[in-house]
Amino acid sequence: MVRARVPAGHEGQADPSQAANALRVLVADDDSDTVLTLETVLRHEGHEVRSVYSGSAVLDAAKQFQPHAVLLDISMPDLNGYDVASRLRTQDDGHKVLLIGISGIYKKDADRVLAGLSGFDHFLVKPYLASEVLELLETLRTPRIP
Repeated sequence: MVRARVPAGHEGQADPSQAANALRVLVADDDSDTVLTLETVLRHEGHEVRSVYSGSAVLDAAKQFQPHAVLLDISMPDLNGYDVASRLRTQDDGHKVLLIGISGIYKKDADRVLAGLSGFDHFLVKPYLASEVLELLETLRTPRIP
């Protein structure tokens, strides 16, 4: 599970000044506790969040929501995260989305290689810190040198 540090009484609240820097983040995991924790942390940071619980739902939600980033569990019902990542990359603007793979089961070096080949930009192993997710999202705000 993600370890979040959200001040008591501030769960789910965002600083209005953060709205201009808000990202659209799609969270996809079949574990409801992981989804709830990520939603809380991301919304607290001012991001707009949508959540889904299956691989096929990710593809539909990505088309409608057009996220800047997708946090995607590898072990998902119906379609695994590797297949979803490959398919997301073929969708319109799929090459622009930051794809972060998440797994508690698949954590060997070979799994990381497969994640990269499938189109993931990053790979986190559970349990990970919420700060790791936020640091990866911050890369979307940093200009890339061509």
